[in-house]
Amino acid sequence: METIFITHPSFYQHEMGAGHPESPLRLQAIQKHLAQTGLTNMLHEMTALKAKEEDLSRVHSLHHIATMQQYAPETGYFSIDSDTVLNPHTLEAAYYAAGAGILAVDQVMAGHAQRAFCAVRPPGHHACFDQAMGFCFFNNVAVAAAYAIERYQLDQVVIVDFDVHHGNGTEDIFAHQDQVQMFGFYQHPFYPHARHLPEAPNMYNEAVPAGTESTAIRDLVTQSWLPRLRQLKPKLLFFSAGFDAHTEDAMAQMHLTEADFAWITDQVMQATAISTHGRVISMLEGGYALDALARSVAAHIKVLAGLATK
Repeated sequence: METIFITHPSFYQHEMGAGHPESPLRLQAIQKHLAQTGLTNMLHEMTALKAKEEDLSRVHSLHHIATMQQYAPETGYFSIDSDTVLNPHTLEAAYYAAGAGILAVDQVMAGHAQRAFCAVRPPGHHACFDQAMGFCFFNNVAVAAAYAIERYQLDQVVIVDFDVHHGNGTEDIFAHQDQVQMFGFYQHPFYPHARHLPEAPNMYNEAVPAGTESTAIRDLVTQSWLPRLRQLKPKLLFFSAGFDAHTEDAMAQMHLTEADFAWITDQVMQATAISTHGRVISMLEGGYALDALARSVAAHIKVLAGLATK
């Protein structure tokens, strides 16, 4: 069964000023590498649909949605904080980024595809119930997960977040909601400097220090994540797929490679394959070293599509 690749032209129109690391160049690098390696021809590309306000309101307050609409400038920029800036095209891109996950859920749950990768911008995992931050305006993976639970009456989904930054927004939205089980690691102390303590019982987010290397992360996944994942019965697996823990990425100080992201993807998919029937949706989050990002996305997609060599 095919793997779909979902993106949208609006993602190239959102930009936050010269020199900002979360730029359209990220998607350009990914698309160029996928074409050069022939992966583009092995995927079914689809254009994202726009999320509706009812989709956003499952995970965000009406106040937050209205505030984003109010902040959207007609010209120039509006800064929520020094890192999180809207231009005249940002809000449209944010609606389509959230809608990409909804389209992926419908495609996968209808059996038209088994897996989907959503190449979206802006990213989402820092967006909280009532706050935009960290390059994020709406929480894309949370929108998709909440939609899947309601629309398809799923009793449990899993979100695995391997971005180098803590997915604080996803945790804020889903803490203490047993239908969502979240697994993640993140560099600490580091942005966003926000930890949900005491940790909710459905959250398995583990802090690791700067300088953490492959062996430590693989041990964490093997010893902590996989036994728990095998005990759960998720009907759908989501990845918050950030690639800024790569050793070449200067935004952080961890030392993973594309082989590690592929390994994590494979191990998590195997651990959840029976209950999910192999249904997986991946949403792009961070990753700012362009070459490393492109290689890492390709390695991740190869596993999703069953094209990786063992």
